[in-house]
Amino acid sequence: MSWATEVLRPATGARRSCGRRHRELQLRDTLLYARNQRETQKETTEATGGERQVLHWPIPLSVHHTTVDTHAAAAAAAAAAALNGYPAAVAAPCSTSGSASSLLPPPNSSLAVEEYLVATCGLTRPQALKASAKLSHLKSPSNPDAVIAFLAGLGLSGADVAAVVAKDPRFLCAGVERTLAPVVAGLTGLGLSDAEIARLVSLAPGYLRHRSVVSKLEYYLPLFGSIDNLLRSLKYGSGFLGSHLESAVKPKVSILAECGLGACDIAKLFIRAPRILYASAERVLWMVACAERIGVPRESGMFRQALHAVSYFSEDKITAKVDYLKRTLGWSDADVGIALSKAPVLLTRSHDVLERVSEFLISEVGLDPVYIAHRPVMLAYSLEGRLRPRYYVVRFLKENGLLEHGRSYYTTLVKTEKVFMEKFICPHKEAAPCLAEDYASACKGEVPARFRFT
Repeated sequence: MSWATEVLRPATGARRSCGRRHRELQLRDTLLYARNQRETQKETTEATGGERQVLHWPIPLSVHHTTVDTHAAAAAAAAAAALNGYPAAVAAPCSTSGSASSLLPPPNSSLAVEEYLVATCGLTRPQALKASAKLSHLKSPSNPDAVIAFLAGLGLSGADVAAVVAKDPRFLCAGVERTLAPVVAGLTGLGLSDAEIARLVSLAPGYLRHRSVVSKLEYYLPLFGSIDNLLRSLKYGSGFLGSHLESAVKPKVSILAECGLGACDIAKLFIRAPRILYASAERVLWMVACAERIGVPRESGMFRQALHAVSYFSEDKITAKVDYLKRTLGWSDADVGIALSKAPVLLTRSHDVLERVSEFLISEVGLDPVYIAHRPVMLAYSLEGRLRPRYYVVRFLKENGLLEHGRSYYTTLVKTEKVFMEKFICPHKEAAPCLAEDYASACKGEVPARFRFT
């Protein structure tokens, strides 16, 4: 906990006296003044080549013309000492009574919030400026301090806390005893560890400050199969945590189950496309119909992938992508149907990627468009990371008599990297000692001299 948090923390008790409230205002003004002085001192030190100027007491304590409280003065003196980097004992107030200076402007609560977010929460200045607009009502750091301490107790680091506050500034306003503690207790009851709860907070802080999240996670955990699957889904979107289970979520799960998807397939679909959970039932029914229209029936093993692919687009955009595939690869309607039934993921590939990959496969490798339509997964592979490097290896091996000319290029593409290395690189260490190095270079986008064919 920072020195600013300690000094600014209000005393607890049944009721605060007016004098105590006034002392808090004095300390706040003092700390803001001291912080500004520290920044000025830093600039002066740099300008004067390293000569240090110490921030001395007395510091103007308040804009109000009242008697300065002894305890407030001592605390402010300690704050000034801390700003100078000295032990608190070095600084002592010269006087504990008398009129306070009126050099400071009226207190600016917005500025105080911004300073708190930077100094205590670890936000950058731009982040704090943006977040402070949502916290303009904050007058005391007591609740934010309690929230930060609570998050630290869950195991969140300072950087994690800063990320949470930047993502959801209002999390600092959540009641620890009223909301956060009951939520954590409920999630612990569901079998989650502190580390897993901390990850939930980091991914979806806006929903973790509502007690209803416990009953929702009680439903979602068995639906997704595990907390890890649920956390993976939250990386793609957390909106489903705000959806009403009975009226919004469960009807869509029923629709998918009626389409023949099992619990495992439904979970996999939601992990990659959680937007489906908070889409309308009409949208889900449209997705089912659209998947069937592009040639993927419900009983197909690719039906889940088709639903995932079409979930990104409107009907107009899907029609435009089908037309683009026909123009770019010279496919007929039947060719497009065959390709999409085997690789609906093609709908998610950008026009630029499809153009570059198809140009390489047709013009450089010499494959027929119809051949590609029956093996459309080739269009989904990375040109730089797989298609081109493996083509170079296959061609090099064939031209050097190390691989029979009838061996299909396609069969090398579908191999995992490990299997490809074992079957096409490692067996030729003696005959082609530089092959592994050349292949690695090709995967980085280079074209080694041995892979330049005429």
